[in-house]
Amino acid sequence: MANQYERIAADIRHRIEAGELSPGDRLPAETALAEQYRVSVPTVRQGVGVLATEGLVEKQHGRGTFVRRQPTPVKRDNLRHRWEKDRARLPESERQKTGATEHDTGLAVNDLVFEARYEQIPANADLAAAFGVPEGSMLLERTYRTRYSEERAPFNVSRSYLRLDLISGNPDLLREDQEPWPGGTQNQLFTVGIELDRVVESFRARPPTPEETEELGLSAGVSVIVLRKTCIDTTDRVVEIADVVLPGDRTEMVYTTELSRW
Repeated sequence: MANQYERIAADIRHRIEAGELSPGDRLPAETALAEQYRVSVPTVRQGVGVLATEGLVEKQHGRGTFVRRQPTPVKRDNLRHRWEKDRARLPESERQKTGATEHDTGLAVNDLVFEARYEQIPANADLAAAFGVPEGSMLLERTYRTRYSEERAPFNVSRSYLRLDLISGNPDLLREDQEPWPGGTQNQLFTVGIELDRVVESFRARPPTPEETEELGLSAGVSVIVLRKTCIDTTDRVVEIADVVLPGDRTEMVYTTELSRW
């Protein structure tokens, strides 16, 4: 049986989802809610806290609690890697039409604001072990942020790492001014003769850092999903590692596993 605070959260959640409460609407004061639900103020506070953790409401200091304007949802599925590989060898005119973010959000290219920063760095112990190279080997670190033009926060913060010795054959791959690159990383690797064989992804959830809370526009209590993507080529080399921080209140992870028939 649901606790009193859970019933309060469920009722307000239903009203938000049904459109009875719209983004920007202010919730009644805690004392008024306590009277409405016939519970104590701490119980109301607990129920509203659940909604804040889910990202449905936000408390504004000195003003009250408001229904939060929901950021654009992102549905990220594992079939995207096959989709990206299928596009990697298409003509540039086809690759320019859409990218992975558009695939995940349903937005169009012109809806997006894209930022990329490149830096050449020595591999630390973690990245060196993941790539199977000596510590200190040079990598290209690429930091990506993409957001909907009508929103302040990016969909995620992605740091992608490539081995310099594998990509230096194409100088354009070292230039951030070539971004956004039509066809993404798989096409970039294709230009230096690298074909991906498989992608391994691992996930964990954790509280955000203060910097992540601010940059991703997170409400108090919302966790982040930390994804490490490891790309392995057809010769069994690790050719890319990406660490992606995804906001937990707007990211849906969908994974499909095809099973062999008996």
